[in-house]
This record gives sequence, structure tokens and C-alpha cells, in this order.
Amino acid sequence: MAVEVRVLKEAAAGERRVSATPETVKKLLAAGAKVQVQAGAGLAAGFTDQAYRDVGAQIDDAVDGADLVLCVQAPPPPLIGQLKPGAVLVGTLHPQADAARTAALQARQLVTFPLERLPRTTRAQAMDVLSSQAGMAGYKATLIAAQLTPRFFPMLTTAAGTIRPSKVLVVGAGVAGLQAVATAKRLGAQVEGFDVRPETREQIESLGGKFLDLGVSAAGEGGYARQLTDAERAEQQRRLAEHLKGVDVVICTAAVPGRPAPKIVTAAMVAGMRPGSVVVDLAAETGGNCEATRPGETIDVNGVTVAGPLDLASMGAIHASEMYARNVLNFVSLFLKDGTLAFDWNDELLAKTVWPERPAAGEIPPV
Repeated sequence: MAVEVRVLKEAAAGERRVSATPETVKKLLAAGAKVQVQAGAGLAAGFTDQAYRDVGAQIDDAVDGADLVLCVQAPPPPLIGQLKPGAVLVGTLHPQADAARTAALQARQLVTFPLERLPRTTRAQAMDVLSSQAGMAGYKATLIAAQLTPRFFPMLTTAAGTIRPSKVLVVGAGVAGLQAVATAKRLGAQVEGFDVRPETREQIESLGGKFLDLGVSAAGEGGYARQLTDAERAEQQRRLAEHLKGVDVVICTAAVPGRPAPKIVTAAMVAGMRPGSVVVDLAAETGGNCEATRPGETIDVNGVTVAGPLDLASMGAIHASEMYARNVLNFVSLFLKDGTLAFDWNDELLAKTVWPERPAAGEIPPV
């Protein structure tokens, strides 16, 4: 019988994305799968139940018979407990972030693929959900900053005189940071980008930004920054604090996978910024890059607005879902072929993504 695929309706508060769109469902059906979508799963992202029916999917809330389950965020433990033992679960699952979730996944002996564990290699780019969703988050964070600032972003020549452009500093030059640099530049701001990895200078400058060199380099492995020494951090903070006195908008995007966000903008730095300045902390979900950030809140700190928005990718749910769904489809295509599931555990993308560990060589998980 054909593999049965279920597309879940997201249960997490504020989550508007969906893990499969009508476009990707059509391709799953072409691969020989039978696809069922939970009612209303795509509605918040602009995809009606009828749109899924039109491409050949069924609308059904049952999950207990599914061989392959697709989601954006991890399902709640009670729903995990309804899944068929040995089923395959694919999504951004963070299986060890919650003890009840860990227990539920292990109890059902699911073949779990947390996509945040995917190796970030050239071959994996088409499956990289962290990158695709970070792009939307960086874009939305910049629009939030433009809305909150009491200034224009671009330079304007008016009958009342010339308005200088806003000075925007983007902290962190990963995918989200580079998207923020590009978006702020399109809006006409004077943009700088800061990252402790010197190789990001060229990327920032290619988008029209100016690289802010604070004299500290922390190039690490796999394209991520290493932890700074105490002396390096102190020097970085001293120079950054002085620079922030002349900045109108700070957009924080720095992240270290699997760890709390590094604290880069201290409370003292915020206190030294001019009244009317704005800090938008994209890293709020993992604690924030700014000490003053309160996740999910926008606060006033002595005239400086500090925003810690959550669910930024969900704010652009349509395009974020389209990108995420294509990432998922590309990953699932590694093992879904001709209507059956077959795992090649010599493929590092499968072996390094599966949780908790890769099965023994030659073993195929039950489905």
C-alpha cells in the first residue's frame, strides 16, 4: 500500500505556517504517497482546504494511521501519543527541549527528523529550513523597526529642508542579518552590519551596507562564530557602546545554534543611546541579544524603544510556508520514492538529522 502522509494543523500559539502547500502536496502524490491534510491546516497561511482537495489530497483529522507526519513545530505530547508506533515525523522538533515531548517521542519509537539538525552543507541548501525562515524573520524585523522609529528611513529633500537618512546597525550577518541589511538598504537607510566573523564583510558590502569593524574576530567552524574570550568581549562592548551613541536603529540577529542568544547589547549601551532610538531583537525567542529585551513585548527604556517580537517567520506565513514546504519536500524526497519509504543511512543528511541516533548500518526503521 502507498505511504500515508499526514499534514498537521499547527497547535503552537502564534504559529500560522503550514508544512505542506498544495504545490508540494501535488508532488508528494506524484511520488506515490497518499496525502491527508488536517482541516484548516493551511488556512492561516492562505491555503484553503479546497485548494488541497483540488490537487488530490483528502481532508481528515485522524493521525493514527500515518506513516509519515509533516509539521512545522513539534506536535503536543498528547498528539504524539496518537501516532502510529514507528511512524516518521519531520519538522523543526527540538526533541530535547521539553521532557514530556522527549518521553512521548521515545514511547512511540518514532523515526524523528528534527530539521534544525540538518547539516548545513551545499547539498542541503534546498532543505535548510533555518535559512529559509531566517530570511523572512530578518525582513519582518526590519519592517517592525521602520514602523517603530519616529524617523524616516530614507533621506528626503522637502520644502521644509533635507531630512537625513536613519542610521541602521544590523548586529549579526547570518541569513536573517543579511536580509535585514538588504531590506533596510531598500528602504533608504544608511546601513551598517556588524559580525565577529571577518568573512562577512564582503557579504554585507555586497548588499550596500558598510562593515562595522570593532577589532574583534571570532571566526568559528561551520560558518558560525566561536565564543569570545572575556578580553575580546570587553573590547567589543567598549567600542560598540561608543558607536551606538550615533545609531538610530539597531536590529539584533546574532544566534548560536543550540544555545541561548549571546548578549551583545548591554543595558548600559541602551542607556547611552539617544532618546527616540529603536532596538528590534530578532533573537528574543532564545533570550535576546539585548539585555533589555523582554520576549514578546515592546517597551520604553528611558526614551529608547526595545522590541522583542516572536514568531517573525509566521508574520509572513504565505511565503514562509511556501519556502518551508519546499524544504520539507526536498528532504522527504531523500527517502520517499515510488510510494515507499527507504532510508539510506550512508547518506549523511539522513544519518546526521535523525534523532536520537542513527540506526545500525543496513537497518530500516519500521513504518
